[in-house]
Amino acid sequence: MTVSTLNVFRVQRATRGRSLQMCVLDPLRDPAWDHVVALHRDGSCFHTSGWARVLHRTYKHHPCYLQFFHRRRLAALVPLMEIRSPFTGRRGVCLPFSDFCEPLIFEPEIIGVIRDRLLSFAQEHQWHHLEIRGGKVFQLAPAAASRFYGHALDLSGDSTQMFSRFASSVRRAIRKAERSEVNAVVIRNRQAIGEFYRLHVETRRRHGLPPQPSSFFFNIYEQIIKNGHGFTVLARLGSRTIAAAIFFHFGRNGLYKYAASDKRFQEFRANNLVMWRGIQFLVCHGAKKLHFGRTDCENSGLRRFKLSWDTEEETIDYFRVDPSGRQCLAPVRPHSGFHKRIFGTLPLMVNRLAASMIYPHLD
Repeated sequence: MTVSTLNVFRVQRATRGRSLQMCVLDPLRDPAWDHVVALHRDGSCFHTSGWARVLHRTYKHHPCYLQFFHRRRLAALVPLMEIRSPFTGRRGVCLPFSDFCEPLIFEPEIIGVIRDRLLSFAQEHQWHHLEIRGGKVFQLAPAAASRFYGHALDLSGDSTQMFSRFASSVRRAIRKAERSEVNAVVIRNRQAIGEFYRLHVETRRRHGLPPQPSSFFFNIYEQIIKNGHGFTVLARLGSRTIAAAIFFHFGRNGLYKYAASDKRFQEFRANNLVMWRGIQFLVCHGAKKLHFGRTDCENSGLRRFKLSWDTEEETIDYFRVDPSGRQCLAPVRPHSGFHKRIFGTLPLMVNRLAASMIYPHLD
C-alpha cells in the first residue's frame, strides 16, 4: 500500500467514522430492542432483552447495548454486559454465559469503523478487556483467544426424512426409549424448571462442576419461557423424571441450551428422546435451524454425539483484546482435574452454595 493510498484510506475511514452514530440502549427498559434484533436473520435468544434480564437479575451485570447507524441506516447491534468484580476485574463481554453472541452486522463494509468505536467505548469504561463470542463476520482481533465447535441442524425439511438422516445409533436410541415406555413431553411451567434443576445439580456434580444457581433457571422461566421464547422437555419413566433439557427459540432460530439426566437410567436413552421431542416441537413452531451450542474441542464424545444428528459443524471463535485493540488476551482456564476433584466430591448443598458465590464473578 503506497503512502498516497494509505492517506486516502485514512480519510475514507475518518469520513465514515463521522457519519457513524452510536446509541447506548438499555434492553431492560426499551421494548423496541427485540423488534430490531428480529430484523437480522442471525438474531438469537442470546441477543434479546429476555436474556439480558436473566443475566442482570441473576448476577447484576450491567447492560450496555449498542445500536449503530450509518447515514441514518441501521448498521449494527452489539449487546454488551459490563461485569464488575473485585476478583476477576471489570470487563465488557458480548455476552456472558452465552455460547455465541456475535454482533449483528447490517453493513459489513464499515466493520472496521464499528470496531474502532467499540474499542473507544471500552477505553471510556476503563475495561480490562473486551470479549466477543463468535466471529464469522465480526473479528475483533487477528487471532482467536479460544475456539470451540458448534453444530447446527437444518429443520427446513420433512420430519420423517430428517429422522432417516440421523445416525443409526441415534435412531436406535430413540426407538429403545419409546419401547421402554419413556415419555418425553414439552412443558412450559415453573414446576418443570424445578424438575430440571434437580437433575442439573446432580449432573454438574458428576462432571465436577458447580451448578448454576436456581435463580438463574427460574429467571430463564420468567423472562424467556414464559414469554414464548423457550421450553423444557422432560423425559419420564412412570412418575420419575430421568432426563430433561431446556431449549430457546427466537424467530427461526432454536437453541439446545441445557441438558441433565439421571445416570442410573442411562440405559433407557432418554436424552435422545428428549432431543427428538425438542426438534419436533421446534419444527411445528416454524424454526428453521437448531443450534446445539458450543463444544470444547477436547470433548470428542460430545462432538460425536452432536454430529450423529446430521448437523453441520463449524468453529466458534472467541476474541478478547485489551481496550487499545493491539493486544490479544487469552482467557484463564482452570485446570480441569482440580475442579473435578473438588466439586465432584462436595455434598450437593455445598456445591449449590459455592456456585451462588462463584458465578457472579464469572462469564
